[in-house]
Amino acid sequence: MKLLTFTSLYPNAELPSHGVFVENRLRHLVGGGRVAATVVAPVPWFPSTRLRFGRFAQYAKVAARERRHGLDVVHPRYLTVPRIGMNAAPLAMALASRPAVARLIAEGFDFDAIDAHYFYPDGVAAALLAKWFGRPLVITARGSDITQWPDFAGPRRMIRWAAREASAIVTVCTALKLRLIALGADATRIEVLRNGVDLAGFTPIDPASARQRLALPAGGRVIASVGHLIPRKGHDLVIEALAALPDATLLIAGSGPDAASLGALASTLGVSDRVRFLGQLQHVQLPLVYSASDALVLASSNEGWANVLLEAMACGTPVVATDVGGSREVVDAPEAGVLVARRDGAGIAAALERLLGALPDRAATRRYAERFSWDETTRGQERLFGSLVTVRASAACAAAS
Repeated sequence: MKLLTFTSLYPNAELPSHGVFVENRLRHLVGGGRVAATVVAPVPWFPSTRLRFGRFAQYAKVAARERRHGLDVVHPRYLTVPRIGMNAAPLAMALASRPAVARLIAEGFDFDAIDAHYFYPDGVAAALLAKWFGRPLVITARGSDITQWPDFAGPRRMIRWAAREASAIVTVCTALKLRLIALGADATRIEVLRNGVDLAGFTPIDPASARQRLALPAGGRVIASVGHLIPRKGHDLVIEALAALPDATLLIAGSGPDAASLGALASTLGVSDRVRFLGQLQHVQLPLVYSASDALVLASSNEGWANVLLEAMACGTPVVATDVGGSREVVDAPEAGVLVARRDGAGIAAALERLLGALPDRAATRRYAERFSWDETTRGQERLFGSLVTVRASAACAAAS
């Protein structure tokens, strides 16, 4: 069974953590031995690689083709205009990718189905490619593609069209399935296949050793907040909560446009000496951060299935999370952590006081995370794609006869 995985959310040599959750799911699927895949991961075209242009300069450095973990990855360039070009992005992405897909077929990769991730603009572009190349399509909804983009009339209309065109839809949590149904998607064609966690890569490290390696004080509490430095992730609320926890140190791992404002907030609240900005870390560095922490805080305003929650638990670290998206489906036992009743600094501080006052055994938290291996998700994908390929083959045989 051959799949063409299509998404702009995929790691590359310049941005190795970008969309790593898509790569992880695909690696486990291919690792089962029943599926082969090639990835088409379009990136925005940009004319300069100068560092002052930030993320767009990094996109400009991305190779046209690379190989990651045994998988071929092709990076077509599509034209996008920041802030005003998102309505045109699906068509631009599809048109730029069409020649690349045709070349793959000419080279011998005559794929059976398209495996698309993120409904907008990627899923819409993939729906166009599926029509042009006559292949079945599965679109995976992952979070803000369904919780934010449908607020805009143009994207909402295109998301609904892509949902009708798709042979099947996958959501990473039940909450996203319900959102899609509310948008008009056919519930019978939506399957929930939650993300898993790499239990081999995310394992506990002795907390004292982890703190020593991060040059943290031996005493006091340590909490972590991991994710892009953007408003949706709520790092500002965690800093506000820190002001009510005088014996705690906060580790913030991530990069983004809010870095300066978050630093200023920490200074204003008088906690800058207790906030460590770690910058963008490689995925393999995160177990050290989780293991050094007594708790991970995820203060997002919306999420699909937040991978950081399970990653922290796999390292033995319980979590405090806002009750959004699929978080309730992840944090559903005392050893996993607690959900925040009110999304503000005071609410997060109260939830942290509750958790830190009665921390679960780290081994119990690890055992909880072990329920979420990738095995179940891989079996679900094999079943879903296998049924689509069988239907397509049967239709081809009927047409030939």
